Amino acid sequence: MRIDLSGRTALVTGSTQGIGFAIAAGLARAGARVAVNGRSRESVDAAIAKLQQQTGSDAFLAAAGDISTDEGTRRVIEAAPDVDILINNLGIFGVTPPLDITDEEWRRYFEVNVLTAVKMIRAHLPGMKERSWGRIVNLASDSAVVTPVEMIHYGMSKTALLSVTRGFAKEAAGSGVTVNSLVAGPTHTGGVEDFVRQLVDPDLPWEEAQRQFMLRHRPQSLIQRLIEPEEIANMAVYLSSPLASATTGGAVRVDGGYVDSILP
Repeated sequence: MRIDLSGRTALVTGSTQGIGFAIAAGLARAGARVAVNGRSRESVDAAIAKLQQQTGSDAFLAAAGDISTDEGTRRVIEAAPDVDILINNLGIFGVTPPLDITDEEWRRYFEVNVLTAVKMIRAHLPGMKERSWGRIVNLASDSAVVTPVEMIHYGMSKTALLSVTRGFAKEAAGSGVTVNSLVAGPTHTGGVEDFVRQLVDPDLPWEEAQRQFMLRHRPQSLIQRLIEPEEIANMAVYLSSPLASATTGGAVRVDGGYVDSILP
């Protein structure tokens, strides 16, 4: 299967590290010009330097700005005004006992994990429809449907993102634009390593800590390991391509078999 995104421009939010970085690399390897987003120009420039080295591509542009703020959103849209592919990857997560989650935290998770995606879609979907082609991929999570008790606020935001995806897919109906959620399972990133060590013995070697985490906290996983960011990126690149033209409004799983059932 050959995926060719030559001539396409993509924006990946939260792409200076982790899953977003892997998706940016995958899109660039497929030939796309990729706008890299992070809160500061320094972090974006550093990520672009690494991406150029890893992919051999110079087709990156800086789209620095904190899109959880109005000013940051404006700066990012100005840096990448006309994109063919929008990957809404930016998100936050953390562990908090359910009754200790404050009103402020509930709002923050909704604003960062849901409203940033909505703002980016509102900015770019009209242009995609006018050009009769576009791809929007929202990074959801298995926590949307199998919500961990220690992450209810996170799960809430990802469930909302599934609804956002389905609704905007209907708005784009018949236009040549597809809108999908990518339901990611527990993924091996730096932030997740810290998260895992919070839940198991922090002094354990990493491989044992990962094994204990999956056994105790994610026993439903059929692969019984954390997913690598590149495995998430592979599906994101496919959904961004012409090959996925009949897939829209969906919640596409890359969860390691974690979820027994999923919303349509």
